[in-house]
Order: sequence, then C-alpha cells, then structure tokens
Amino acid sequence: MRSAPTHAAPGTARERLQGLADDQAAHRLAAHGPNVVTAQRAVPLHSRVFAQLRDPLIMVLLGAIALTLAIGDYTDSAVIALVVLVNTTVGVVQEVRADHAVAALSAMSAPTARVRRGGVDKEVPSTDVVPDDVLVLSEGDIVPADARLVHAAALLIDESMLTGESVPVDKSPQSERPEEAVLRAGTIVVRGRGTARVTATGADSALGRIARMLDTRPEPTPLQRRLAALGRVLAVVTLALCLVVFVLGLLRGTSPATMAVTAISLAVAAVPESLPAVVTLALALGARRMAARHALVRRLSAVETLGSVTVLATDKTGTLTEGRMVVEHVWTPAGEVSLTGAGYEPTGEVRVEDRAARSEELRPIRGLLTVAALCNDAELRPPAPVPHSSGDGRWTAIGDPTEAALLTAAAKAGCLEQQELRARCPRTDEEPFDSVRKRMTTVHDTPDGRLLVCLKGAPEAVLDPVVLNEPLPLLQSARGEAAALAAQGFRVLAVASAERGDVPSRVTDAEAGLRLLGLAALADPPKAAAAGTLADCRAAGITPVLITGDHPATASAIAGRVGLITGADPREVVTGQALTAGQVPDLTDVRVFARTDPKQKLDIVQAWRARGHVTAMTGDGVNDGPALRQADIGVAMGRRGTEVARQAADLVLTDDELSTVVSAVEEGRRVYDNIRRFLLYGLAGGAAEILVMLLGPLLGLPLPLRAGQILWINLLTHGLTGVAMGAEPVAKGTMRRAPRPPDQHVLGDGLWQRLLFLALVVTAGSLTAALVARATAAPWQSVLFLSLLLAQLGVVLGLRDRLLTRENLFLPAAVAASAGLAAAALYLPALRTLLGTVPLGWREVALALAGAGLGFLAARLSGRLGELSTPRRKHADPAPAPPRGPDGPSHRPS
Repeated sequence: MRSAPTHAAPGTARERLQGLADDQAAHRLAAHGPNVVTAQRAVPLHSRVFAQLRDPLIMVLLGAIALTLAIGDYTDSAVIALVVLVNTTVGVVQEVRADHAVAALSAMSAPTARVRRGGVDKEVPSTDVVPDDVLVLSEGDIVPADARLVHAAALLIDESMLTGESVPVDKSPQSERPEEAVLRAGTIVVRGRGTARVTATGADSALGRIARMLDTRPEPTPLQRRLAALGRVLAVVTLALCLVVFVLGLLRGTSPATMAVTAISLAVAAVPESLPAVVTLALALGARRMAARHALVRRLSAVETLGSVTVLATDKTGTLTEGRMVVEHVWTPAGEVSLTGAGYEPTGEVRVEDRAARSEELRPIRGLLTVAALCNDAELRPPAPVPHSSGDGRWTAIGDPTEAALLTAAAKAGCLEQQELRARCPRTDEEPFDSVRKRMTTVHDTPDGRLLVCLKGAPEAVLDPVVLNEPLPLLQSARGEAAALAAQGFRVLAVASAERGDVPSRVTDAEAGLRLLGLAALADPPKAAAAGTLADCRAAGITPVLITGDHPATASAIAGRVGLITGADPREVVTGQALTAGQVPDLTDVRVFARTDPKQKLDIVQAWRARGHVTAMTGDGVNDGPALRQADIGVAMGRRGTEVARQAADLVLTDDELSTVVSAVEEGRRVYDNIRRFLLYGLAGGAAEILVMLLGPLLGLPLPLRAGQILWINLLTHGLTGVAMGAEPVAKGTMRRAPRPPDQHVLGDGLWQRLLFLALVVTAGSLTAALVARATAAPWQSVLFLSLLLAQLGVVLGLRDRLLTRENLFLPAAVAASAGLAAAALYLPALRTLLGTVPLGWREVALALAGAGLGFLAARLSGRLGELSTPRRKHADPAPAPPRGPDGPSHRPS
C-alpha cells in the first residue's frame, strides 16, 4: 500500500476549483474597491508651494523682498517678487509633472496575479483581485491578497517582509496549525505551487493594515542632495563676495540702502535658484523618455545613476537569447532524431537524418516526450482568435520556456494532447525543481492502477547510478552525448521513469532505480541584436559579463556566438564549483560564469563594486533578487520576469531586450550632461554678474547695474531659458566616451575651468561694451544691462551640442522670448520706469549684440576644449576604477 501524499498537487480533479464568474468578480470589485493598500495622499498645492519657498536659495530672495519693503523700495520688491513667483511656479509645475510621470510608470509596471475564474486561469492586474477569488500561485509570485490555502504542493513562503523572520515557512492546508494554511498579501512564493481562496484585499489585508501606519514621504535623490550641498556652498561664497560689493559701494559714497538692495539682488542673481526645477525636469523627462524606449524606472535616482554604469552583468536566457526554447534533438538508447519548427508552434517534423522518422523510430521518442509532458507545469496557448487582439499571432507559453518547449516537441511527435494526457494519468504527488537538486519528479496514477514516476533534470543530476538502474556503459554513453550536445550550445535534459506498485511517503525516496529514457537537447538561439548590443556596451566603456546557471559548455558556446569571449573554449568559463573552491582569486578578471547559485551571483556583483565599478545586473528569476538588489542598478525583465525580480529592480524592461539597457544608459548620461550644462551656464552667468559689479567701479562705472536690472537678467536667464536646458537632446559621442566616475564632483572633469573661462569672457565683453558706450556719451548702464543679458543667452545657444536640431524647440523659443523681454525692458515705458533703463539706438544695440556673439563663440570654444579633455573608450573593457573607500562601496551611488 502506498502512503497518501502530504499535499495535494495541482492538476488533480479536486483542485480544479471553478472560481468566481467574471460578473461576480466585477460586482465584488465595485463593492470592495480595488486591491490596493492605502494610497499615499496627494500633496496639496499649498504644501508644494511652501516646499519650494523653503529652498535655501529662494529664502535669499524672500529676505531681499523683506529688506526692500522695509526701506520703501517697492519697485525692486516687485521685481524680486516676480522672480520668486516665476521660479516657484516653474518648480511646482515640474514637480507635479514628475509625480504624474512616476504614477504612470508605476501603473504600467503594476504586478499581476493569476486567478481562476469560470474554470479558466487568467492573469489580471493585482488591483482587480477580489474576495473569494481563487489564486493560482507558483514559484516567484508575490501573494496579491490575504488568502486561505485550498491545496498546495511543497509550498514554501517567504514572510520576512511581514514578520522579520529570514527563514521561509512551509504552508499546507492540512496542517494542524491554522496559521500554516493562511497566506498574507505581499509575501513571496519561494518554492512549490498552490491554490488559495482570497479572504481580504486592499486596506483590509495584512499589508494594508501595515501601510496605514506608515508615512512614505519621498526622499531626495542622491544627486539632488549633492546639488543642494553645492547650492549652500555657492550661497555662502556669493554672499561673501556681495558683502565686498556692498562695502566698496559704501566707500564710494553710495547710500547704504541702495547698496544693500544691490548686494542682495546680486547674491540672488548669482546663485542658480532654478536648479531644483532643472533637476526635477531632467529626471522626470529622462524617466518618460526611458518609458518610451521600453524601460520603466521604478526609482528616479536610477535615471542619473545609469549614466555611471561601468559593468553590465547579464543572464543568458531571454536576455542574450530569444527565450523561446526549441527541442532540436532527442537522443535515446535506441537512436536519435531531430525536430524542425520554431517557437512554441506545435508544428514540425521528427526526422532521422534526411527523412521523416518511421513509426518504430518514433516509439521511444514518444515515450520520452510523454514523460517530459507529464513531469511538466507549463501550458501552451494558441494565438488569440480575436482579430484586433493585442497578441502577436504566435503561440505563447505559461510557465517555464524549457517545459513549454517539451510540450511543443511532444505535440510534434504525435503524443497525446496535454489535457488528455493529464486526465489519463493524473498527478498525485511531486517534488518541484530547485536550483540545488537540479531535477523535478512527479508521480501519476496510470489507467491500470499502478503509479508512474516521472523525472527530468540536468544530466549531472539524473545520469547517476543512484538514480538510474542502468548499465555503466549506457550511463557513460549518455554522459558523453550530453557533453557533446552541451558543447554545441544546447541545453540538455535527461528524462527517466519507472512504474511502481507503491511509492515511499516522500517523493525524493522514489528517485532511485529508474529507467533512462534519453536526452532532450534544447536550443535558445541568440537574439539577432545581442552581438551588436554587447559591442555597443564596449564602445561606451561598459564591461559585459555573463552570469548563468547553465552548463559551462552551453554558456561558452553562446558567449562565443555573441562575441562576449574570443572563442568557444570552456576554459574561458568559470563555474560556481570553482568559485566555491576558491580557485578564482579575482572575479573581475572573468567574463563568463556558469552553474552559479544566488549567493555566487551576489559575490560577483560585490566583487565588481568593491573595485569601484558601478554595476547594472539583469535578471528575471527569484534567485536573481538578491543580486538585483545589491547591484547599483537592478534590471528586471518585464515580460518573462518574476514579481520578485521586478520588485527588487530599479529598472524594468517591458520588451526584455538588452539593447534597452544601453538606451537607458544613454538617457542617464543625457540627464547628467544636461544638469552639468545648466550649472556651467548658470554659474558662469552669476560669476560674470559679480565680476561686473566688482570690476566696474575700478573702471569708472560707479554702480554698474541697478538691483532691478540684475534681477531682470536673472529672471530671463535662470527662468524658463535655464529650465529648458534640462530637455536638451543627447550629445554626439555620448556612448563613445568612458562612464563618469561615481565619485566625480558635479563640477569635475574640467567644468569649473570652463565656467571660469566663460565668466571672464562674458565679463570682459560686457564691460568693454559699457566702456565704449560711455566714451561715446551713450547710456552705458543700459548697454551693459543688455550686453550682459544677451551674452548669457549667447552662451545658452553656444553650449548646445547640436545647434540646428529640431529636438527641444523649447530652448530656442525660450531664448527668443527672453531676448524679446530684454528689448521690452528698454522700450516699454512701464518696464523702463521699473528697471531704470533708457532706449538704445542701433549702434548701442549692435554693441550689445556683439557681446552676445562673443558669449556664443566662447561657449563653442569651451565645448571643443571639453571634448578634447574627455577620454574616448579605445578598448573593450574599462580599466579598473579606484576603490570607493575603506568602508566599501556605497549602495546606489549617484
């Protein structure tokens, strides 16, 4: 007599719960609401405004308003208030846009749940799960709601996010402890499968109750913190220089009130107070552009960090390869055949050399594939019949691609259809596959009342005398065939079975004395763009590294085909066994790792980070979660990835294409370049204004600019014109230069030298125009005002990488609008009175335009000098980066 299994297995008649009907589910969704925890309350408008006004740079402006009002200078108070209004409005608008962009991305990357409704399994957004829904759970799923188990097979749940316990918990509906039959929302299926009925959703779930106690306020990104620190330093330095201007004015006899307003206005104008708006816009636009290129950013800080990536650790299946496995060869002790066809389409031929296989040749092939179809959790789905369906017209698979390929091969060989086969031989027990055992075993009832033990797995785990009751020569022959197939780039599975009268209480005890049915060789060909993508990585100074759990010969063959290594020599591949044995002194010298476990993936990422590199890690499975979290940028596959991988990642690829990572890196570099471009422009202009106020009196210009004029220049240059720089297109050669060091100062790599050069040129040009105007008895102060403003606008255009591009038309429009408002300050009576300017003749305007041309030329020249100082990547792999410090690398650098 065989003992009854501890857990009921999916696929039995008892488990085929029908679930809710679609109309019942819709009614419950309306009654209970969506399955979401307490949503973060929207930030009210007044809170956003106050947050903008609390910025240290804006507070300088508010202080200036208070001072000018105290001394009765209402004109300058109005101008300063206008600056505050414009900057605050732009900042709030960009913040709202950024929130909307992040919300849209979150909706696009929302997790899904597999439910059974009307007897049919379907994937629905987790927000649509309702009480009494039947959940179908498998390895890697996140439990979407509180539920009670109905059936389970070797179900192991990670509840650490709720309980803090690091050890996963066994779950069974037959347990004497009631809590072991309860599943909580947000927990993770580590192993096995199960069916459960939902008991609570949304705010009523365990996760919802915890969420109500949390206050999840968004934190500033590392880049924003770094820029805020820079702003504080600039404010202190600028205020010190403005104090010098104030003292010099008093020594010249200017009234204290006038010099106080002038000094404060100069301080306000010299510091780029629109910097927070520029950063917000650049990050938000970067996230939106990445989404348009199939990369969903889950954390805004990742947008900028991507630009620093120096190492790309990638898995193989579905990333470098198609991810649509095909059984191409089947070997049995009686002979071997090849199978034609592509993808999961169950059409093709079984051939022996150049002819179709005969009936007697098909018999052992069908035996092997029938067992492989029984020891299988995947399902094949035909193309959607609806003409306007969103599908691509191809057969699709639910479950593991390897198992789906075995089902396809069974159909090609003429085996029974999956549903008929499962009904004929229902599953009664199982031991799921895991990365330690490397095999899966199922037990089935047969029509004659016996039990069929089905086993499939990696050849090294199956072709073992302990597992198989076969002669040693046959085992040696099978091992040789498996090695030969793996060397050709195939993934090889060994299949075995046995009929028994009874089985032990544990399925693993039945994994002995089996009969070898043969080997199935599956191919997952490289994607057409894989080799080009890796070449692009090298050109951008990014080192590609392959980390896979596949056989080392398979990994070597694929790596050779995509150009990751120079040949297909297995000696170029390091195995997890070698890592465990400590045979690899420096993991960063290796480019291909095979047969790795989750801990070793983590070790590889940490080794690169310890060398000071910024790592991006791709993954799609539960075992990739720790490495995705540890890497500076975790990249999950959106289509075929598990929820564990997606939740652990910073970036989700909706198209599962590795080339999308390269596109995302390009966007990250674009964002950082635009922020640095604005700093160059804004700080150079501010420094020029200070120098004009310091040097002007020494050249006989007593009060070079009035407070209102300084603020008007600031409004037109640091307002919309400055913010528009955050949307500049990617520069030429961006992906042909080395990644920036993660610890590089935001003004590093020659930026401060360029800043000083531009400030000196703008200062010299503006003061020269004023001196020429004074020598000709022209209104020199208005000439200086216009020349300084236009020179900065010339710098804006000169800093563009592509002058005539149609991208970011907002920038030339903003420059044109600023130039128009500059003219209005000279020719509109109301503004002339407000700012203290006078109309200029064509000669004086020509002088100011010459200053604009000088600023433009200086910016172009500084750009050329910057290009010459920026190293280009000439070799495949970047040189080792310096260590990040004695305390080890920091997580998520910016």
